[in-house]
Amino acid sequence: MLRLVLDTNTAISGLLWTGVPQRLITAAQTREIVLYCSVPLLGELGGVILREKFSKPLAARGLKAAELFNGYAALCRIVEPLQIRRTSIDPDDDLVLATALAVPVDLIVSGDGHLLNLKAFHSIPIVNAAEAINRITQPARS
Repeated sequence: MLRLVLDTNTAISGLLWTGVPQRLITAAQTREIVLYCSVPLLGELGGVILREKFSKPLAARGLKAAELFNGYAALCRIVEPLQIRRTSIDPDDDLVLATALAVPVDLIVSGDGHLLNLKAFHSIPIVNAAEAINRITQPARS
């Protein structure tokens, strides 16, 4: 079973809209994958989901921000992020990387160009949601 850390942008996309990122959330709900998160990453999600631009998608799904947040937090195994040296130009990206190293996970999933440009971090591939789904659905190779 693959272990993943989702960047906040991917998590929100999966929670609020249909599409490939939503398939990752569904895979976690059906226990096809394991999602890992950290308290600081959840804090970022909690702040982002309160932004005005997400009020309409939340209302369209009949959800409150707290419900969405709690549902996602319940899907994740919470880990303590490791301390890492500054890697990305965005400290929030470093938090994703530090969380991924704490497990370590099999994939880091993001839609953020800065993270995707790294391609990997400590041998953990950094992929977009479509590539993550592709890896999840491929039969295991021996």
